[in-house]
Amino acid sequence: MNIVVGVTGGIAAYKTVHLVRLLTKAGHDVTVVPTADALRFVGLPTWEAISRHPVTTSVHDDVAKVRHVALGQAAELVVVAPATANTLAKMAAGLADDLLGTTLLATEAPVLVAPAMHAEMWRHPATQANMGTLRERGVHVVGPADGELAGGDSGPGRMAEPEEVFAAAQTLLTPGDLAGVRVVVSAGGTREPIDPVRFLGNRSSGRQGVALAAEAAARGAEVTLVAANVSGDVREAARHPGIRVVTVGTAAELSAAMAEAA
Repeated sequence: MNIVVGVTGGIAAYKTVHLVRLLTKAGHDVTVVPTADALRFVGLPTWEAISRHPVTTSVHDDVAKVRHVALGQAAELVVVAPATANTLAKMAAGLADDLLGTTLLATEAPVLVAPAMHAEMWRHPATQANMGTLRERGVHVVGPADGELAGGDSGPGRMAEPEEVFAAAQTLLTPGDLAGVRVVVSAGGTREPIDPVRFLGNRSSGRQGVALAAEAAARGAEVTLVAANVSGDVREAARHPGIRVVTVGTAAELSAAMAEAA
């Protein structure tokens, strides 16, 4: 997928380096569009190295290719992370005084923003009004989180972690072709007790079943995951509002749970 990642002038820009890495490792074609202020936090060579594409902030580069419009037209998703209070205000007003601004106005793709700013700026009525305007226009929002901010302050305004932004981006890129469908998946190895200490079991991790459940949920299905012995790190992938987890132990419990869910 063609993804444009807009980076604006906030200290949280360092998190976006990892976000771009996650997107490229997932096989997406990522073009980074930083603002001039963003480059004061993370330099242009870093963005070019991590995205494997040339990076510019100017609408006057690649004029023959009409780059300031072409980026938005070709994008299948635009992510702005971090999205500062200033950037959110400009988006709400429809301002386009740089390459990121023109890209946002030229795209018809879904737009995902990850706000990041001090708590007072996030709570300000102007910012909240701008967020309301953007949500009404269909802009998707992830975060901000409540936590430690620059300068030792804390409160709402911390940019969501790169993994969370990545998951939100993946959801927007995944077709909702299973909406309204109910899916039941079993995962993990059952254990048959011999005595209070020993059991008969197998080495199944549950990883494949959990992956199927997560994919179905991401595509809009209502999923029931019947989980036998599944390790914590594998089970973590099943944390999705569309997945209901039923925990079982033995083969008989698994059979009964599957029959009931089906």
